[in-house]
Amino acid sequence: MSHFTELKRTTKDMHREQLEDSAFNLDNGDKGSPLGHHLLTRQYEIGHMKNVVVVSFGFLLLFTATGSLLNLQSSLNADEGMGLVSSSVTFSSIVLSSMFITPTAIRYLGCKWTIFAGMACNVVYSLGNLYPSWATLMPSSVIVGLGESPLWAATSTYLTISGGLHAVEENKKSQDVINQYFGILYLLYQSSAVWGNLLSSLVLGQDSTTVNSTGDDVLFCGMDSCGVPDVSLGNSTTRPNDRLLYTLLGCYVGVGVLAMLLVAVFLDNICKKEKPEAMSQQTETFCSTLLATFRRLRDKRQVLLIPVTSYIGLELGFLNADYTKDYVTCAIGIHFVGYVMICFGVTGSLFSYVFGRLSQYSGRVTLFILATVTQLSCILVLLLWKPNPDQLPVFFAISGLWGMADAVWQTQTNALYGVLFHSQKEAAFANYRLWESVGYVIAFACSSFLCVDVKLFMLLVVLLLSVTLCCIVEYEEYKNPTPGIEDTNSVVPEDTVL
Repeated sequence: MSHFTELKRTTKDMHREQLEDSAFNLDNGDKGSPLGHHLLTRQYEIGHMKNVVVVSFGFLLLFTATGSLLNLQSSLNADEGMGLVSSSVTFSSIVLSSMFITPTAIRYLGCKWTIFAGMACNVVYSLGNLYPSWATLMPSSVIVGLGESPLWAATSTYLTISGGLHAVEENKKSQDVINQYFGILYLLYQSSAVWGNLLSSLVLGQDSTTVNSTGDDVLFCGMDSCGVPDVSLGNSTTRPNDRLLYTLLGCYVGVGVLAMLLVAVFLDNICKKEKPEAMSQQTETFCSTLLATFRRLRDKRQVLLIPVTSYIGLELGFLNADYTKDYVTCAIGIHFVGYVMICFGVTGSLFSYVFGRLSQYSGRVTLFILATVTQLSCILVLLLWKPNPDQLPVFFAISGLWGMADAVWQTQTNALYGVLFHSQKEAAFANYRLWESVGYVIAFACSSFLCVDVKLFMLLVVLLLSVTLCCIVEYEEYKNPTPGIEDTNSVVPEDTVL
């Protein structure tokens, strides 16, 4: 609490002189007049919103590349299961990063430069896919995994701090502002699926080796698929020619570098790294800093949120590894993966923003139940439906509904973490990334040897457990509300709150 208060004062002091001078000049020298006060408030609001848009647009560019590559791994690098192993290595590295790197990285680099470094790791991953082999893909997968948890935890911490400051300045509830900020982030982040997958489909669709599936080809598609498919069946493992792949990956590297430049130049550093003299005064041991994520497990609320956090990784892992390979690629071809995932990106992006705004009226529980019903329906359809190239709209409908449900899990779970654990943001969001990555690892690891129907039943069980425990946490929060950021900082002098 004291750290946030000090950060809040530092951030306001950083801009106060310039803004107050502007207010003075525009209001004939009276800084305390209504016009001067309104100008200060308005400029603070614009500054916060600018930062939200910059980091969100950076994510749009970055995950246009990384997200699309992840969708294609199980189909593009199917030889010896290299793509699935690569994905498992990536998320295993995220687990290690969440435990040992994230809190320290944010402390030493600050949020802005941690975000920048995490983006650089994603660019390395795109470069590793230029010449995919065990020697290039595995190291680049480790690197992107090590950078992913700090990237997301720093971004979530940044938005929570900025949303808290904005709420104090405008006398709003911090959870409402934070919900809106995460809605904007996931609006642009989810839309990256549109542009990345559109790019991959347009490029790979030019491949003259693309073939159409027949009735025999789709015999073992869908829930009857078990493990890595036979290369002779359907479209499952046909690799596009190198010229098209180099074009696609060159574009991915370019947009990743552009995202890094955007953050480096335009993002304000509102949570700065600690000064060397401050670090030397730390009483915590290095080991206790590294294990800060595990110390969060002393909080019962954090333990109850583990299933829903892991479920996010499970459901996205299933979509990226199994739905794209065993339903889409197997039945209608790899060139359709991008188009189907565009539908996921569009609905996820749109509903991320809608739910971010709607949650202040409906509450999170209502949205969690909506997501549960939607995804439960999709799972039942996948269990009963046999993929058929003649039923093209069904492939898009399932990914679209999946995206709508995922928008709830992503925005509302992040916002819930920000509200419940705002006094220990870095460790809490590292925990979020840790358990989400555990879900991803399980999904990708199981993809190699479990049948699709078994994986769907696993999803079903974890989904029902997750929403039940989420409702328990929300009920406890309703009975005993966590003090908001605006409440915990009431010690700040009133004249610093705009």
